[in-house]
Amino acid sequence: MALTGLQIYKLLPQTNCKECGQPTCLAFAMKLAAKQAELKQCPYVTEQAKAQLEAASAPPIRLVTVASDGVKIEAGNETVLFRHEKTFYHKPGLFIRVKASDGVEAIKAQVSKASAYVVDYVGIKLGVDGFAVEAPGDGAGFAAAIGAVREASRKPLILIARDPDVMAEGVKAAQGITPLLYAADETNWPKMVEAAKSARAPLAVRAESLEILATLTADIKKAGLEDLVLDPMARGYGESLTALTQIRRLALKKNFRALGHPVITFPGEANADEMVLAAQHIAKYAGFVVLEAFDPATAYPLLVLRQNIFTDPQKPIQVQPGLYEINSPNGDAPVMVTTNFSITYFAVNNEVEGSGWPGWLVVADAEGMSVLTAWAAGKFDAERIAKAVKNFNVEGKANHKRLIIPGQVAVLSGELEEALPGWEIMVGPKEAVDLPGYLKVMWKQKQGA
Repeated sequence: MALTGLQIYKLLPQTNCKECGQPTCLAFAMKLAAKQAELKQCPYVTEQAKAQLEAASAPPIRLVTVASDGVKIEAGNETVLFRHEKTFYHKPGLFIRVKASDGVEAIKAQVSKASAYVVDYVGIKLGVDGFAVEAPGDGAGFAAAIGAVREASRKPLILIARDPDVMAEGVKAAQGITPLLYAADETNWPKMVEAAKSARAPLAVRAESLEILATLTADIKKAGLEDLVLDPMARGYGESLTALTQIRRLALKKNFRALGHPVITFPGEANADEMVLAAQHIAKYAGFVVLEAFDPATAYPLLVLRQNIFTDPQKPIQVQPGLYEINSPNGDAPVMVTTNFSITYFAVNNEVEGSGWPGWLVVADAEGMSVLTAWAAGKFDAERIAKAVKNFNVEGKANHKRLIIPGQVAVLSGELEEALPGWEIMVGPKEAVDLPGYLKVMWKQKQGA
């Protein structure tokens, strides 16, 4: 039976030592109750309390980490089936498969291109997370391929080999990082467990049915390895949707520990459109997605989809409030104002920047809301706008006292003139796309006056 945060708190040492990573024991207890922390993070819990808390506090889906040179990809620790229930916490890692049989130079070229790919999406940098290196069949070739990947990129790795001896060579070549080892099955799991333990790395487990998969994970856990990733070997649209949903439901709704682990998928191995199937896996419910090759046309929509799905629906994406420069403005450039909702900010910034107009953009703190929403909620009013203009020293940048406000909040113009004595408030267009035309006509008219 699940315990509440307060019930868990009563069983903790209540020293507020912060060694668990939380500011107080109560905060840690709340994390435990939400299945977002593990009891082992508290070094001072008594054995008696541990026995009571362990089953109740363990996350239903174990958190697994793959890391390299300070970069880590985490999967698991999810607590809901649907993001509107709460939120999803750990974005599935997007990995590009690299085959050792391609040769060292080809691998370096592939990896360098994919590793350098970074796009800016509403102020967030997006890119692929790592590489899955597939063994050619011999340990030396596998080690050489891993070395080539490591030379071209410092991103995390998945090591793919079915032969435990070949995997052991790969583990040596990847020394110093924490890769995901793929994969253990009914025939090789004892030796694969040894390889994973020696690397202190998580291990993927594959089987053709959930029953066999559950039996394998139970055996591997008895052998002392807890950090596991599941491959139910369901590759098509319907098969993978069914298998991944069953795993998620069994872990969350039935607390079935044998399948309480992240899932890895290979959408390119199915007789299907890889991008469409990868999108399905991102939404339901992969922890690691391995793509067959890197293509910006494929990577970009998947990265954006992932970002949107794994954004907390209760916390809008925001930019930092402040005074932003567009196209190297001087003192005569127009001064505009908007909210700190990222999409609103980038809509205004992109339209003005693309037109070539220099300008100053005052971004007021509206708690991440769009213009109309913030105005309706009382978060984007004359007082807040005036405060932003003063705090960000707009008068020290501009030679004039003219402020352009969004047309959607034209009603604020009179109040703003009172809040900013001596300033002329200009009502701009309602849509960002109309700003360049507005500046061309109205701002030039003011300059000539």
